[in-house]
Amino acid sequence: MKTRPWDAVDHLKTEEDMVNYLEAAFEDGDPSLIQAAIGDIARARGMTDIARNAGLGRESLYKSLNPRGNPSFATVLKVIKILGLSLRLQRQA
Repeated sequence: MKTRPWDAVDHLKTEEDMVNYLEAAFEDGDPSLIQAAIGDIARARGMTDIARNAGLGRESLYKSLNPRGNPSFATVLKVIKILGLSLRLQRQA
């Protein structure tokens, strides 16, 4: 039997998949998980195009959105906008 590592990108086929995935990461609240989820979505959409539109190098963006990376908040906001997403705040219940 051959196996391969699980990759979230294989399951991010639709906009709804991507939004639900990112929402789940935000619900968890772990910054490295949120960062990784944004990176997975960027990979699913095409990291080269995302990096170009963000004005960053592809390798630099990969490193930034890695769970051990340290992107600036500006980079995160830029990528979220390029992905066609936005952040919205709401009061906790």
